[in-house]
Amino acid sequence: MNKVYEKAPAKINLSLDVLRKRDDGYHEVEMIMTMVDLADRLEMSELPRDQIVLSSQAGFIPLDEKNLAFQAARLLKERCGVKQGVYIHLDKHIPVAAGLAGGSSDAAAALRGLNRLWQLGLTTAQLEELGAELGSDIPFCIRGGTAIARGRGEQLETIDNPPQCWVVLAKPPINVSTAEVYGKLRANELKEHPSIAGMADAIKRQSFADICARLGNVLESVTLDRYPEVRQIKEVMMKLGADGVLMSGSGPTVFGLVSKESKISRLYNGLRGFCKEVYAVRLLT
Repeated sequence: MNKVYEKAPAKINLSLDVLRKRDDGYHEVEMIMTMVDLADRLEMSELPRDQIVLSSQAGFIPLDEKNLAFQAARLLKERCGVKQGVYIHLDKHIPVAAGLAGGSSDAAAALRGLNRLWQLGLTTAQLEELGAELGSDIPFCIRGGTAIARGRGEQLETIDNPPQCWVVLAKPPINVSTAEVYGKLRANELKEHPSIAGMADAIKRQSFADICARLGNVLESVTLDRYPEVRQIKEVMMKLGADGVLMSGSGPTVFGLVSKESKISRLYNGLRGFCKEVYAVRLLT
């Protein structure tokens, strides 16, 4: 039986700006995303019957059409006329509803893996186009690396990777709805906007200090007020010595960039006093 394996890494936003609400209901965004070495893993194998079967060791995620990886497999089958069934096992490690694009990365990995399993020969650009139909973060998760994302997140410009460093991630025991956060954001009333060009320049110059200084996310203006736990974790992370601290996506996960490995244990142990889901990983460069 043919099998393929795909890694589905988490993403963080180094900069996230919202420019306006669009006529189609989405928001016009400009952001810089990169990937970290915290990943789900997908194993895909052919089924003799024409059916999509999804399993996981995690007991808290849907295993039907509510799951983005399931939706990705179904979309690929429909568009390419595939009559072959597939069994997908999802080994889940990225926290759910955390602002880390775990579901989007799973869908991206499913599209990449099934393109190989079924020998469809689709290009990365074609996979990104399909992925954009399911979610705004999926095209980036298909491409990987580091990119400026525009539009609703699907228009990508690949840029240099940031310099290698440690990333400490902390997710409080709450779930945050991305739709709710965007719904409460008043983009036209925002007083400050992060400089996307400035962050891109800092990355190009490989200046870790300038990257930390230019971290910015306008969605913090909503999430930090509604969820004091997120604000508390951000403050604790700064006190414990992270070089740069920011909420990723719509939250609630907060990440800290750290240049010295010697700081990691202090940050990790200190944050474990506030939440159980703490990870110390590297940038995926």
